[in-house]
Amino acid sequence: MRTLALVFAGTAALTLAACGSETSGEFTTEDGENAEYTIDKDTGETSMTVKGPDGTATLRSGTDVPVKLPDGFSLFPGSKVVTNTVVNQPDGQGTLITFETDAPAETVVAHYRDQAKAAGFDIQLEMTTNGTKMIGGERRDDGSSLSVTATTGETTTGQIIIGSKKG
Repeated sequence: MRTLALVFAGTAALTLAACGSETSGEFTTEDGENAEYTIDKDTGETSMTVKGPDGTATLRSGTDVPVKLPDGFSLFPGSKVVTNTVVNQPDGQGTLITFETDAPAETVVAHYRDQAKAAGFDIQLEMTTNGTKMIGGERRDDGSSLSVTATTGETTTGQIIIGSKKG
């Protein structure tokens, strides 16, 4: 749950940067945890740290954040990363990558479905609606989760989210 809170807080920080607001600061989360953020005005990269009773969680988000997917996964061939968000927390890691490609949504989702199955994920959700294809699943042995969405338009916009827990 903290992963989503950090992603939303990171998105809020990116919004502040776009509005020309401050490039660093501190705040208290609604859970009473101390947090600080920095935004690089040149690259738009956002970094955030939240310190709480369970340990420290960090977020790094931007176009140039290095992509490091879990073993068995690779970025869709020929795609362009729009943004990469990596969250590290005491109990696991989350990765959210948004990308663009010229391939159709079906091909993008098939790429990740094959990788997910090979990595031991059970695909529990498949949906197609209005040019968008989506899959979601979980790995039973460690509770890791996966979501892939691709929408065909002038270019295909894709997003992969993988959350993994530490042993």
